[in-house]
Amino acid sequence: MQIFWFIPTHGDSRYLGTADGARELSHDYLKQVAIAADSLGYEGVLIPTGRSCEDPWVVASSLIAVTRNLKFLVAVRPGLHQPSLAARMAASFDRLSGGRLLINLVTGGDQTELEGDGVFLDHATRYEQSSEFIRIWREILARSHAGESLDYEGRHLSVKGAKLLFPPVQKPHPPVYFGGSSPAAHELAAEQTEAYLTWGEPPAEVAKKIADVREKAARHGRTVKFGIRLHVIVRETDAKAWQAAEELISHVSDDTVVQAQAVFARMDSEGQRRMAALHAGARNKAPTLGTGVSSLPREGAPSPRGGPSAIWRTRADLEISPNLWAGVGLVRGGAGTALVGDPQTVAARIEEYAALGIDTFVLSGYPHLEEAYRFAELVFPLLPVKVRDRLAGGSPLGPFGETVGNQYVPRASQS
Repeated sequence: MQIFWFIPTHGDSRYLGTADGARELSHDYLKQVAIAADSLGYEGVLIPTGRSCEDPWVVASSLIAVTRNLKFLVAVRPGLHQPSLAARMAASFDRLSGGRLLINLVTGGDQTELEGDGVFLDHATRYEQSSEFIRIWREILARSHAGESLDYEGRHLSVKGAKLLFPPVQKPHPPVYFGGSSPAAHELAAEQTEAYLTWGEPPAEVAKKIADVREKAARHGRTVKFGIRLHVIVRETDAKAWQAAEELISHVSDDTVVQAQAVFARMDSEGQRRMAALHAGARNKAPTLGTGVSSLPREGAPSPRGGPSAIWRTRADLEISPNLWAGVGLVRGGAGTALVGDPQTVAARIEEYAALGIDTFVLSGYPHLEEAYRFAELVFPLLPVKVRDRLAGGSPLGPFGETVGNQYVPRASQS
């Protein structure tokens, strides 16, 4: 089991969908989050990509020197990068960081954003291009260890005499992670990546994805690892955790939800469609992955004190599986679900996913600095022993807490 955290390069806040309680996105703040994750023992951090974010390669490079062990899951985007350039970037980063690079292959799902970046391919063609891209990328890096070059002629991408003079630290190349919910995405993950990432769907749906990718990988004579992307809202009690979930969306208005969902609806991402479907049910009616987004509150519907409509604030509407809450996805694209509960409950849900075959958990919480500490302090001690020992560095030095009476080292309560 590997526990990752998240670098919020698209901004951070105490509340979703509002500038209230928001924080300035600065390099100092990003360093604080990265140093916290590194010091607390998280395996690595995911750095998001897209026009709503600071550039992930620039950010990741700036954090190498302030961290020691933290790995960086950084995006490459076919159509924006050429594979040879992306290979050189990866090799340089891997060497400068001492082998701490992981690659997140991103095909993109927002046609409007893609066209703004000069990419005009449809969904199916993007996956064809991505398959050629990552094949070339992998081969250039793998051959660099022996000083060999690569010739490749594909339908969308070709190289002649592609060669990398300075190989990466990791052999044959930094591991490639990839997420997607369409059949084409599963095929690409099975054939060419080291790890398949899913967004946080209910366990039964995640199990279906894992089984499909495993079966496809077996046909290629390969095995693939699996990861999941989730938010976490953990507090000392279940009641406090659910209260925190409600507070997180307490400033979201119906109009904001409608506007956000309209943007998500234009995307051709199957994963985004599945995320939107999770919270699409009416009051006291459990949504399903097939319901679409037709049950969104109507624009201009009355809301108490100008705030969110009660339809979006009930646990029954947004708890789409035990302790799996879809409230984040009301206004946030991509990962839209959170594990909510006390430490024991959240740890149990994590182990439930682990039992399906998930070994990498990419987590986040709002605000990301405080929640990195909160999750580590409350949940790390409850994880399996080997994971717990590794996260704690095996032999914590301490002392922990403030010295009592200027003389005594504090001890944990015996209750």
